[in-house]
Amino acid sequence: MDRLPLPLEGITVVAVEQAVSAPFATRQLADLGARVIKVERVDGGDFARGYDTAARGLASHFVWCNRGKESIALDLKDPRGLAVVRRLISDADVFVQNLAQGAAARLGLDAATLCAAHPRLVAVDISGYGASGPYADKRAYDMLVQCEAGLVSVTGTPEQPVKAGIPAADIAAAMYAFSGVLAALVRRGTTGRGGPVEVSMLEALAEWMGHPLHHAMHDGTPPARTGLAHAVIAPYDAYPTADGGRVLLSVQNDREWRRLAEQVLGQPELADDPAYATNAARVAHRDLTDMLVGKALGSLDADEAMTRLEGAGIACARLRDLYEVAEHPQLAARERWREVGTPVGPLRALLPPITLPGGTEARMGDVPALGEHTEALLHAVGMTDEEIAALRRDGVTA
Repeated sequence: MDRLPLPLEGITVVAVEQAVSAPFATRQLADLGARVIKVERVDGGDFARGYDTAARGLASHFVWCNRGKESIALDLKDPRGLAVVRRLISDADVFVQNLAQGAAARLGLDAATLCAAHPRLVAVDISGYGASGPYADKRAYDMLVQCEAGLVSVTGTPEQPVKAGIPAADIAAAMYAFSGVLAALVRRGTTGRGGPVEVSMLEALAEWMGHPLHHAMHDGTPPARTGLAHAVIAPYDAYPTADGGRVLLSVQNDREWRRLAEQVLGQPELADDPAYATNAARVAHRDLTDMLVGKALGSLDADEAMTRLEGAGIACARLRDLYEVAEHPQLAARERWREVGTPVGPLRALLPPITLPGGTEARMGDVPALGEHTEALLHAVGMTDEEIAALRRDGVTA
């Protein structure tokens, strides 16, 4: 049977983007078959290209967020560069931008302006705090928004709040921009009209804060910061093993506690002990509960602990470092790794988590060099060799 095509084949996306939120959103579109044209500055391009050199000389953020795209380098402050972008947009289905607040509007590239001129266009504005309100013009970077959205307040230990180890605000905004584009394209299929899509990092991450927000608003107290432990369930934490590993386990109900006591702790009497028999009692006696579990697991190596816990039907996991994740047996067994081309040669990358059985595999395109596709794209919008040479001479393109 013929395989289904990628769902976004035939869709063209133009993106004036930088850093993480917009690039990660448009990378999802590229993975699903869209053609993504990335507009970059002539003087260094997307500034995420310079974050680090960890990916064999390339920036790890950039490699992660920009595969499968075509790069055109333009000076948008020059009317000729801006005119090229307008010509690209006129043939596009989607436009995405995450410039500093107000910058897109000054260029006439904000969603409202573009959708008024191109009714079928889906145009996405990604911002830190939204287009209105007292924070509209406030500069927004991921860790700042993590603080404003309260994520930092519920992450860490009782003594120390900490930021998330990933750019959670950027990722949240990216995924809502991605899903917003898909929803708007579905609407366009039934109405013929695209329309603006607005996503703010604060509002995206505030949505992800739903559990602690509701806990605080309605119960009157925020969940406690408990490190790796769960604030309202015990035992639910990571425990050291005899070989220096750490195993995290989760007991979700009192039946599971009985099995843990009998089959792992070797103390069946704890199943009916009033100090431990219910979750409320175990939370109230968390230190003693953790001591009992820690003593039992501390006498086993990590493999033995996992085998014992799984045999008892207790949910558990290894606390893995990044090198172990890169070699995770589940990812390997499901063949989730591919290689993508980059200016420094092939690099390993994960298939996107959206799997479409019976369809064509996600497009794992190359990571572009800055301006790699400039000349081809300028020719595609009708420019002659002489016009292109003049733009290069004047520094409007690179």
